[in-house]
Amino acid sequence: MGAQVTRTNVWSELRVSSTPKLYLSISPNLTALAMITDALAGRRRGLPELWRRAISSRVGPLGHEAVRPLAAPGTSIAPDSLVPNSPVSGDFSIQAQIGALHDLPGEALVEDLERTFGPGPLPAHWRAAAERPTRWLRGYAGALADVWSTTEPLWKRARPLLDREVERVGVTTVRGGPELLLGAISDRIVYGERGLLLPGPEAGTHELGDRRIVLVPMLAGRDALVLGLDDPGAVWIAYPVPGAESMWRKPVAPALDELSALVGPVRADLLCALDQPMTMSMLATDMKIAPSGLTYHCDRLRAGRLITRERRGREVWIARTHRAEELLELFRR
Repeated sequence: MGAQVTRTNVWSELRVSSTPKLYLSISPNLTALAMITDALAGRRRGLPELWRRAISSRVGPLGHEAVRPLAAPGTSIAPDSLVPNSPVSGDFSIQAQIGALHDLPGEALVEDLERTFGPGPLPAHWRAAAERPTRWLRGYAGALADVWSTTEPLWKRARPLLDREVERVGVTTVRGGPELLLGAISDRIVYGERGLLLPGPEAGTHELGDRRIVLVPMLAGRDALVLGLDDPGAVWIAYPVPGAESMWRKPVAPALDELSALVGPVRADLLCALDQPMTMSMLATDMKIAPSGLTYHCDRLRAGRLITRERRGREVWIARTHRAEELLELFRR
């Protein structure tokens, strides 16, 4: 059975008979899947609307069509083709995943769907993919590439959060108490007397046995959760990394990554936000930055002759200078 992008009204039980062994995988693959299901497939899990719109606008019609089965009501099971390599392996890049999707024969997708959903007719929402599997694979690969072009700068900026999570899980593993950690990684997971209660596509009971539990922190909405309960070597649980909400600033176009390196990500975001003059209060609301922090960054941009400030009555208006326009144009090329 493939990945489970969970819903909330059905519960699965993962029975744990002894102290579980915890491992951590820093892998971007499930972050991309969570972004796709939230922003494109409509299975909303707390991704801010600004990011949802930015991601959706990058994906073409074929990509939007390919991800529709992920939002079908009543089920959250997806074929393994969506994650061609186990998320336990942290060295499998998004680019490698996209390549694997392009290389996968259409008949292999059909076999994957039949293996995932068992004998009998496929669910209605997956039949179009089975009828034209090569088209579906091409569309999903394209959607994945477009989503990651928007999300990769965020993933890179989140490295301190991911490093902190590595330390947190490591300390818990050494000092004991993995049950406390597992019960706290998501509000949607409950650690009961016999093990974990997990939201899932269908009610069921799974035995952990001697398998390890692999935790996969994601950059995703606060309610996102992706589970793998049937891997013979490990159970994996993908969850929002603590502090992810601090990352939801206005998206910067990937072509402007070099601008971020030059002036810093906050000031690059600020320059991109000023497509038209804005007041300080409007800009603070749009950027979700405290007024004191915004004033500091505006002072630095003004010193670099990249913005102007003009007081009109009780409001201070901010605008990009011609120098800033030329700089942005340079990095858009």
